[in-house]
Amino acid sequence: MAKGIKQGFEKELVELAFTDLRLTKNLNVNVKQGRKYSQILSSIREVGLIEPPVVALCNNKKEYLLLDGHLRIMALEDLGEKRVNCLVSVDDEGYTYNKFINRLSAVQEHKMIVKALKAGVSETKLAAALNIDVKSLRGKKGMLDGVCQEAVDLLKDKIMSECVFRVLKKMKPLRQINAARSMNAQNRYSYKYAQSLLVATPADQLLDTAKSKKISQAELEKHIRLEEESFSLTEDIHALHNSYGADMLHLSSIQSYLKRMMSNEKVAGYLSRHHSEIHEKFLEIIGIDFLKMSDIK
Repeated sequence: MAKGIKQGFEKELVELAFTDLRLTKNLNVNVKQGRKYSQILSSIREVGLIEPPVVALCNNKKEYLLLDGHLRIMALEDLGEKRVNCLVSVDDEGYTYNKFINRLSAVQEHKMIVKALKAGVSETKLAAALNIDVKSLRGKKGMLDGVCQEAVDLLKDKIMSECVFRVLKKMKPLRQINAARSMNAQNRYSYKYAQSLLVATPADQLLDTAKSKKISQAELEKHIRLEEESFSLTEDIHALHNSYGADMLHLSSIQSYLKRMMSNEKVAGYLSRHHSEIHEKFLEIIGIDFLKMSDIK
């Protein structure tokens, strides 16, 4: 361990009884009806506990705070378990642990499924572990078939439904890339937004023009114009955001210079007598509180 680097977890797992755990949040009983809980329950039943719950030792040295893994503990109890191996954190703040967790994207899930199937896991067992039917599993496996690699790379870490990729498959590769860029620019990854991009796609950029929705040329041009304007506006906003810090620094420097200049009575008097508009504008700039403006982002 390098000097100065604090270890976040104990090196060894600790086996604890459920009675030794102090929950840090109360879960509604209705959570068992949710899809997430069903997936966790199915996964543990089929392949066992993969990610151990995270705990922190209480001050009384007899109990452990459960920082992460409440649903896993609930599922284990439903499966008749009474003890579990836990990862011990040196920090008792649950937020510190959870803030670095990223949800699994659709592309990452697809790669995980393909890798598991190649490793010899049967479709039936894998579908049971994910709490989905075999047909849905095969759909996830073939999710990227027909989607160009450039579009996949643009969306590989985005949280979205696999239905979005079904929409992209109806477009030609170049249009897929442009659609993916529009999603990233707008930070919108819903199925409805993907459908709107499909509607705005000219017939010559679709794979099957016969199945494309029939809309008038005027309506198509309107969709395309709105998409282009939206993309252009997003680029302008990003450009402003990137230059905001430098612009504020320049404005602050200009303000500081004007304050020194206007503190000279001869210069201020001359401007007041001969260039009243410039004199008033300089005073206005001096009076602006750029510190407060910098909080508005």
